[in-house]
Amino acid sequence: MRVGCFIKRPGVIVGLAVLMFSVCGNLMAAPSQQVVYEGSEGPGLGKHIVFLASDHEYRGEESLPALARIMAKRYGFKCTVIFGVDPEDGTLKPGSSQLRGLSVLKEADLMVVFFRFINMDDDEMQHFVDYVDRGGPILGLRTSTHAFKIPEGRKFYSYDFRYPGEEHYMGFGRQVLGETWVTHYGKNHAQSSILAAELDNKDHPILRGVTAMHTQAGAYTADPIEGSTVLARCIVLNGMTIDSPVDTTKELMPVVWTRNYTSKSGKVARIFTTTQGASEDILNEGFRRLLVNAHLWCLGMEDSIKADNSVDFVGPYHPSTFSFTEFRRGIKPEDVAGWDTPILNPEAPLVLEEGK
Repeated sequence: MRVGCFIKRPGVIVGLAVLMFSVCGNLMAAPSQQVVYEGSEGPGLGKHIVFLASDHEYRGEESLPALARIMAKRYGFKCTVIFGVDPEDGTLKPGSSQLRGLSVLKEADLMVVFFRFINMDDDEMQHFVDYVDRGGPILGLRTSTHAFKIPEGRKFYSYDFRYPGEEHYMGFGRQVLGETWVTHYGKNHAQSSILAAELDNKDHPILRGVTAMHTQAGAYTADPIEGSTVLARCIVLNGMTIDSPVDTTKELMPVVWTRNYTSKSGKVARIFTTTQGASEDILNEGFRRLLVNAHLWCLGMEDSIKADNSVDFVGPYHPSTFSFTEFRRGIKPEDVAGWDTPILNPEAPLVLEEGK
């Protein structure tokens, strides 16, 4: 018997034990890329939402854990947030394609995405594609219209935001969410937007209780794919406050829409997309309520959407102004665990010291 062989060769056992300890130790030491918020009461009990955060500019690493806490604490969901990190030290790195642990999507009831130009390892990307192919509902924010930048020849090239093939033209953004990257339509840090509900769809459950939506990130050009239902259009303003003058040179642009996506499994998935969602956008209660309602709608829980549902933040929320170069440094996923840790630590530096 093999056990007998091991007993006769203790050196092998010791060596194997040392090897196992070394491997296990390394695995245990590997930094976690996710944080889990467990709800205890509410309509979402028993359901699991997975949030994927890694964009370069709009601080999805702040928006998504804040939304996850709301959905967990106030509605009872289990919410897992997976962050893009620096593989060297495990700190949050906006736009990093280093994302691990997407196997959790196998048990997800809803996937929320805030990506930009991601090119994950194939094994992790496979979990993402499997979720899409099984027809799981998806909520996409801001740069998720151009979530993937995958080189030609790679296994999942068809997910690239500029994929030219007719069978998946313009990739995940256009074919699943309903639009890919086109152009900016409002100037960042100079033009904000009022989001006006589409009158023909004003009774849609996602708009229930939603008023006075105003967002900080500059608008995007968008022409949602045929079959999409536009819920709101943006009125571009010449300024960053809700009372700024309207930019009369710009027509109203679709900024929020839903659609039904028929997956490879044949199951039809509910899709919600908005070209807004930056960290400072969700400070606006109307827009934040829209997003909370969208989570519930994607899950087929429109009966749980009430005009007076709480959408208050859970714990301290300190959004930083979106930027390609300035983001909170030295933050690890575990630093936002629990209900009361700051998102994100306002004392953490926005830039590295010179020379570092």
